[in-house]
Amino acid sequence: MRTIHFSDARSNLKAVMDQAIADHDAVLITRRDAPNVVIMSQEQYDSWMETMHLLSSPANAARLMRSIQQHRAGMAEKHELIDPDIE
Repeated sequence: MRTIHFSDARSNLKAVMDQAIADHDAVLITRRDAPNVVIMSQEQYDSWMETMHLLSSPANAARLMRSIQQHRAGMAEKHELIDPDIE
């Protein structure tokens, strides 16, 4: 994560936002006497929110972790996706 001071971010806001999008990485904006702020692309934010939603249920989180372990152990199988438009 790149860190930049508020005054630099203010002077170069467009470049800071463009870099956050291009690098797919958040930018930490530091402020002297106030809490810091993070800038990230909406795509990255949406991804984080989806991950938090999926892991918010302990049962779902455990199921996902088991699936990841099975995949790493070579127990995964490839399947074609089901096309709902084909009957």
